[in-house]
Amino acid sequence: MAVFMAERFEFPRVPAADAGISPRAILDMLRDWADKGHEIHSFKLLRGGKVAAEGYWHPYRAGDVHALFSLSKSFTATAILFAIQEGILSPDDRVVSFFPEKAAKLKISEKMQRMTLRHLLSMCTGHEPNADFIFGSDDCVAAFLESEIKGEPGGRFSYNTGATFMLSAALQAKTGQTLIEFLRPRLFEPLGMSDKIWSEMTADGICYGGFGLNVTTDDIARFGTLYLNRGEFNGKRILAPELIDEATRRHISNRGSSQTPWLDDPALIDDKADIDPTSDWGMGYGWQFWRCVPEGVYRGDGAFGQYCIVMPRQNAVLAITSGTGDMQSVLRSVWDKLL
Repeated sequence: MAVFMAERFEFPRVPAADAGISPRAILDMLRDWADKGHEIHSFKLLRGGKVAAEGYWHPYRAGDVHALFSLSKSFTATAILFAIQEGILSPDDRVVSFFPEKAAKLKISEKMQRMTLRHLLSMCTGHEPNADFIFGSDDCVAAFLESEIKGEPGGRFSYNTGATFMLSAALQAKTGQTLIEFLRPRLFEPLGMSDKIWSEMTADGICYGGFGLNVTTDDIARFGTLYLNRGEFNGKRILAPELIDEATRRHISNRGSSQTPWLDDPALIDDKADIDPTSDWGMGYGWQFWRCVPEGVYRGDGAFGQYCIVMPRQNAVLAITSGTGDMQSVLRSVWDKLL
């Protein structure tokens, strides 16, 4: 029997001016990056679903996969959204419930017993400062489940790659599929992403989740377009809009001097409460997404300047890969020169 594959959707390409973007603004952004000495590897700018500008710096080329570092976290959260949509799990499921046999052999604290996927998603597990030490263990899941928790689950935000790993581990324990296997038919294939996507894994075969994903710049742009369109891609519904909204809204303050520490504190209803308008790392945190200084803008990001920037009010997405030591400066060039 013949099998016919659907033709891969390609973004239309138009001159920047035809997309309503000043070519000078794009050039100013690129010059600003160069003047500041940033090692940009690639960028892809879309507006209205059309490619307005794109560039690659030698030796990086279109079609090459690039390490995402912590931008991987936003893909992991998206896998959790699919699992919620399909009724596979709930954000209020307790973390220990995914590993009953392992937990039965470990000393599990009362705080760990209360920890939920929601706490992992919003990085407020109570670890001080985080649970990243688990990656030095032969059994990362066991190390996390037995870890000391000084704070309260649902308390203050603390950036925690170990928490994201546990999302990947919980999903695999529930479905029997790795993060990559789970996302392929739900995200990668429907969006026409590269078949070269791969992830680093632990020795026992669990995708790290919080880092380790390798995708192309175009893949990042497709991912951002799905979020920009609130779960639609090329006219097809992929994720429910309310799940996109939930993942990208501000769940917890990540301002260093936070006086509203609790997850989903009522004060967060006021989107201007308890933020640091000088820093794109102080505007609040969602489910593995960061809120940005410009109103309405949010992003996934990774070390050394890997970005998926979603700008709903401008109907635009900007994908960036780079090797910079000043991630805030890269963003300021976007805000000051492009926006």
